[in-house]
Amino acid sequence: MTRTVIVTGAARGIGLTTTAQFVDQGWQVAMIDRDEDALADAAEGRDGVRAFTCDVSDPDAVNVMMQAVIAWAGRLDALVNNAGVADFGPIEQTSFERWRTVMATNLDGVFLCSQAAIPHLKDRAGSIVNIASISGLRASTLRVAYGTSKAAVIHLTQQQAAELGEYGIRANCVAPGPVRTKLAMAVHTQEIIDAYHDSIPLNRYGSEDEIAAAITFLASPAASYITGQCLAADGGFDTTGVGLPALRSDNK
Repeated sequence: MTRTVIVTGAARGIGLTTTAQFVDQGWQVAMIDRDEDALADAAEGRDGVRAFTCDVSDPDAVNVMMQAVIAWAGRLDALVNNAGVADFGPIEQTSFERWRTVMATNLDGVFLCSQAAIPHLKDRAGSIVNIASISGLRASTLRVAYGTSKAAVIHLTQQQAAELGEYGIRANCVAPGPVRTKLAMAVHTQEIIDAYHDSIPLNRYGSEDEIAAAITFLASPAASYITGQCLAADGGFDTTGVGLPALRSDNK
C-alpha cells in the first residue's frame, strides 16, 4: 500500500512544499491546517492528498483529526509536525497570553499530534519529523517565546527518540535557518537580509524546497538508522560567530 504522512501547517510555505515533495515521491498526504479556506485552496487539484481542518493545539480536535486520517488512509507511516506561529517582541513586552499562544501551537501541538499518532506509527515502525528553528539552537533578540518553544521542540524530539525507539519509531528534527518565504521577504528589510547574508557561510537564504528535502529524507526509509537528531538546514548559520564579513574581506 501507499505510504501515508500527516503534514501539519500544510496550507502554505514549507508545509505545502513538503506536501508536494512527498506526493512526487509516491506518498499520500493528509494535509492539516486550522485555516480552512487556505487549506482547501492548497489541496484543490492535487492528487494523493486529503485536507483535514484542525487546530493542533486543541486535544479533542487532534484526536478527531487522527481518527479521520486513519479512516481515510488506513495507515500512518510518518508525521511531520510543521504547524507553528511566530510572535516576536521584547521579553518585557511579551504578555503571558502571547507566550501561551506561541507555546500552544509550537510545543503543545507537537506533543498532542505525536501522542495521537504513536499507536498508528507503531504498526509501521514509522517516523516523526518535528520542525524547530535555528532560533531554538541559538538565542536572538525578540524571540523569547518563539525561540524557547523551538528549543523545547528539539528536546521533545530527543525524548521521543529515546522512548519510542523500542517500537522502531524514529524521531528527528529539522531546524531551518533563514528561508526565503513570502512572509520573510515581506517583513525583512534589505538591511536585515544583508545582515543574514553576512552571517551565513553560504551567503544566502535557503529555499522552501531545500527545507522540504531535509524533511522528506528524515521521514523516509533512507534515514532508517537516524533518530534523535536535530538537522540544522541553515547554510551553516549555526556554525559561525562574529567576524565573518571581515574574514571574507581579508580573503579577497
